[in-house]
Amino acid sequence: MRDVNEELMDIVCCPVDKADLELSAETRDGDEIIEGTLTCTECGAVYPIEDGIPNLLPPDMRETSA
Repeated sequence: MRDVNEELMDIVCCPVDKADLELSAETRDGDEIIEGTLTCTECGAVYPIEDGIPNLLPPDMRETSA
């Protein structure tokens, strides 16, 4: 998947309920979001963006670190 940028927001949606995602960028490099979150406007699920890569796995399918 490409790095996250604001243009990509027009085509991504929540994998759980297909609703829009709201971007919250913590770190940027020009137009690319390096760190931040995508939050579903309907169900409230939060998807992290780390090193420019969004993790769009549903929350119950992500591995938790021990």
